[in-house]
Order: sequence, then structure tokens, then C-alpha cells
Amino acid sequence: MSWRNPTVALFALAVVAGSGLAGCGFQPLYGSNSTTANGTRLTEAMAAVDVTPIPGRVGQKIRNELIFANTGGGYEAPRKFKLNIAIRESVIDQLVQISGDARGQVYQLEAKYTLLDSKGRVLHRGTAISRAPYSRYQEIFANVRAKYNAEDRAAKTVSESIKTQLAAFLATSA
Repeated sequence: MSWRNPTVALFALAVVAGSGLAGCGFQPLYGSNSTTANGTRLTEAMAAVDVTPIPGRVGQKIRNELIFANTGGGYEAPRKFKLNIAIRESVIDQLVQISGDARGQVYQLEAKYTLLDSKGRVLHRGTAISRAPYSRYQEIFANVRAKYNAEDRAAKTVSESIKTQLAAFLATSA
């Protein structure tokens, strides 16, 4: 066996790296055995987060994404936490022509969230931001669909970011 073979070298590197992480306390965030600091399963802690309603179409999309991500579409656990989210939306013109018409726009979504315990105490605060570009067309319906698509993409990205931040927080402190 020659160490000059890239496959053998990569395999050896993976074995060395894997054995080095085995004893360091590294634990994957999304695993079947992932637990929080107090010993409960992370999936149960995430399912115990009550996502309050968020106004608007985009807010509802974020809320639905988070509820599905936290429960996996399964049962709702008894609520131990409350998640309040406030969103701010904006549209930025790009590729502006001399006539003043924009050929492209960027939809920006910023979500500030607060995680509360059952007594209303603030446990964690955070922010998630997403930008989704889209093109402008002559047809009105095409513009509406392009903006809706950008809003949906941004909402999905923001909900994934919030989910990851919450999971990291709950895994280390809850």
C-alpha cells in the first residue's frame, strides 16, 4: 500500500481524525442520541417550543417551517418554552436602468427572536437574516410570483437559521 494513493491517504486521515474526536466530548447536534445539558433528548426539547403566531404571509411561512422542523410533523410535546419572533421585510432595487426601472430586486428578511421559559423569563435572543434575489419582468403576474418565490426562499432560510440557533442553545444550556 502506498501513501501516495489519494484514496488511502484520505482514509487514513479520516481514521485519525475520527479517533481524535472520539474522546473529546464532541457530540453531533442532530443525532438520535443528542441530549441537552440536563439530560433530556434534544428532539423533545425542540418539540416543547411553542412558536407564537407571526403576522403576515411570510411570518406564517416561518412559523409553519419551525413547527414542522421542531416536531417533525409528529406529536406536540407539552410546552416548556415560548418563541416570539418579529420580522422586518425590505426590497432593494438592483440593476437600475437610466429610466429608473429596476431589472432585479433583492428581498431581505430579518427576524429577531426571543426564547422565553414557562415563567416568561428571557432565556435567549437572536437574529436571523436572509436575502433572496429575483428578476423583474414586464408581466405583473410574473413579478408577483417571483417576489412570492423570493419570500418563500428567505422564510425557509430564516427558519432553518433560527432552528439551528435554538438547537445549539438548548443543547448546551437547557
